[in-house]
Amino acid sequence: MPFNPHPKKMIIAIDGPAGAGKSTIARLAAKKLDVLYIDTGAMYRALTLKAIRMGMNCQDESALTELMRKTRIELRNNHDGSIQVFLDNEDVSLAIRKPEVARYVSDVSKAAGVRKEMLGLQRQMGSKGPCVLDGRDIGTVVFPEADRKFFLDADFKERGMRRYKELKEKGEDIALKEVEADLKNRDTIDSTRECAPLKQAEDAIYVDTTDMSIEEVVAHILKNITNG
Repeated sequence: MPFNPHPKKMIIAIDGPAGAGKSTIARLAAKKLDVLYIDTGAMYRALTLKAIRMGMNCQDESALTELMRKTRIELRNNHDGSIQVFLDNEDVSLAIRKPEVARYVSDVSKAAGVRKEMLGLQRQMGSKGPCVLDGRDIGTVVFPEADRKFFLDADFKERGMRRYKELKEKGEDIALKEVEADLKNRDTIDSTRECAPLKQAEDAIYVDTTDMSIEEVVAHILKNITNG
């Protein structure tokens, strides 16, 4: 029986490592389905940005957890499919994409206390209606009962190049080797952390995006959602 793409609380989970294309694919899929898009990675980036601005140790779990409890993070979906990220009522959509934030976000996101606080917020957001969420643990921890689950991946070199081009397009002065080093570090932290490590859910559909265009990946995702 074909899957109804618009049940009241449809939840689509898209997980995968950095640079696999999760955010772009999830955002476009959500737009095509006309549902809410929730970028959980942006939420961790927002908290990381705040910690950096305050000069905090991004490995101090206790301090980070307390900071999260005092922080307001909001995601607003725009009509064009993009999202705006607000940190304590400040639009930080561009600031959270800086290399410095990317360098420390895995340290912040591995804190069990932070993840617990984020989990409640993410589930609250997802309960508002049909949505597409992307992250590292959506299908395994945040919404293990999601209607459809996908795990996006790509060759390491390809992921590094994608992130490098993304940063260069934003005017960042950064070398490919630096991007790859940061990516390797994030992969290690994300996959080995004790709390909610990056891993594919058993019932998730694996998608290798290495040689696929954005349009092809979106089409593949939508086909699996609508046809079941």
